[in-house]
Amino acid sequence: MMGLIGKKVGMTQLFDEKGDIIPVTVIEAGPCTVTEVRSPERDGYSAVQLGFGTNKESRFTRPLLGQYKKRNLPPSRHLKEFRIADSSGFQVGQTIKAELFAKGEYVDVRGVTKGRGFAGVVKRHGFVAGHASHGPTFGKQPGSIGSSAYPSRVIKGKRLPGRMGGVNLTIKNLEVVGVDSEQNYVLVRGAIPGPPNGLVYIQKREG
Repeated sequence: MMGLIGKKVGMTQLFDEKGDIIPVTVIEAGPCTVTEVRSPERDGYSAVQLGFGTNKESRFTRPLLGQYKKRNLPPSRHLKEFRIADSSGFQVGQTIKAELFAKGEYVDVRGVTKGRGFAGVVKRHGFVAGHASHGPTFGKQPGSIGSSAYPSRVIKGKRLPGRMGGVNLTIKNLEVVGVDSEQNYVLVRGAIPGPPNGLVYIQKREG
């Protein structure tokens, strides 16, 4: 399904018709420029490649910069390809904005979670630490991880300390509660991954 590239602005809240508070995330969705159109006849599938954001020309490689100049397009900082059923209605150079979405629709939002660095089991997996008094002295240590004589090894998948966050995460089925076409803002109900100004992909739900 069609989508847009954007960035997470932050969270706020709205009031519905009943006066209840709705937590929403503000996403700056676009404007995105169509940089490539894939067709079944030429490429074997239908898709639209979008560009978002700008940067200095010196930040791009010469082959990539040549692709933009060939199409008379400004170089885009981010590129993303969205597979769709029919790409015949799109043209290279076309601008797509937040008007692609409408209030009441449901979308999937993908981003990169906040990186937490190397974390212990209490922070990473929610283990309960030992009491600060009355005897226990192991603090936040994970405790025994072995399995005695058999199979004499640590079982795969054991929850242990390690790198936390900084991974791709998709939050599905979020309701669009508002669209500001002038500022290209899409307001979705709930939270999405990533820090403020983090890059996100917002895509319409299939069906």
